[in-house]
Amino acid sequence: MKVVFAGTPEFAQVALAALHAAGFRIPLVLTQPDRPAGRGMKLSPSPVKQWAQAHGIEVAQPRSLRLDGRYPEDARATRERLLALQPDVMVVAAYGLILPRWVLALPRLGCLNIHASLLPRWRGAAPIHRAIEAGDADTGVTIMQMDEGLDTGDMLLAERTPIRSDDTTARLHDRLAEIGGRLIVEALELAACGGLKPVKQPDEGVTYAHKIDKSEARIDWTEPAGVIERRLRAFDPFPGGVAHLGDTALKVWSARAEPGQGAPGEVLSVGDEGVRVGCGEGVLCLLELQKPGGRRLKVKEFLAGHMVRPGMVFAPPAD
Repeated sequence: MKVVFAGTPEFAQVALAALHAAGFRIPLVLTQPDRPAGRGMKLSPSPVKQWAQAHGIEVAQPRSLRLDGRYPEDARATRERLLALQPDVMVVAAYGLILPRWVLALPRLGCLNIHASLLPRWRGAAPIHRAIEAGDADTGVTIMQMDEGLDTGDMLLAERTPIRSDDTTARLHDRLAEIGGRLIVEALELAACGGLKPVKQPDEGVTYAHKIDKSEARIDWTEPAGVIERRLRAFDPFPGGVAHLGDTALKVWSARAEPGQGAPGEVLSVGDEGVRVGCGEGVLCLLELQKPGGRRLKVKEFLAGHMVRPGMVFAPPAD
């Protein structure tokens, strides 16, 4: 089976490696153009591009696939290459570009998407983050036949996994990436023998995982401690939580919700085991902090160089 792969981040790179290891022929990989990254803001290739080049696979980086869009020359060149290849299927995982109708219709078996949720829950850009933030008991991966809607296509395969109480987006991401790689191999093996059975998504239970905005990092201490704790796990590794103590904007990376009572934002106690802060409901024990320009530190290390004492008050979020 001839597979064209379209993806960009580490989640997609895991699936690409799984397809390659399973013996599928992958003559072309599509990925996003190189982006500035790091302190020097040098152009950096995506994880998918790095892996593909290391394994001798041709890479294309169109800025758009819309023939009537801003970069029609990129779209035309990509279409010509795909027409020449005549792929059996395109596998898509966190690619980052919208696939127009001509792309969806070109492969013999269409385009299959690896989506990191149990559809129809958490369609959209940030399904892993939003599942943790919402307190979902479980999530999973769905292999979907792509159509022109936003994650609305027929479901082909799915696998469920629990969301653990200590799962961050980083940890859950890695587990779902492994499931996605295994599941897409299974899907293509079934497709080769006509064994896939498409199932339409139900109309009930649809939710949208909107893209994470940096403004969401600001901690609102009037919220319940459990809500803030889940959001911190959801926002690790990006964008973290932000809490203003005096003139300093601290990053809060991990915390534990505890029973108790105190004024929202007030530091109730300080110790090597954590900094306990009052919330709208319960108490949040801060476990890992970072000052501007510093690194993530366990609270014991952080307190060795920074003054935090009971009675201090974290500022409320700006309007």
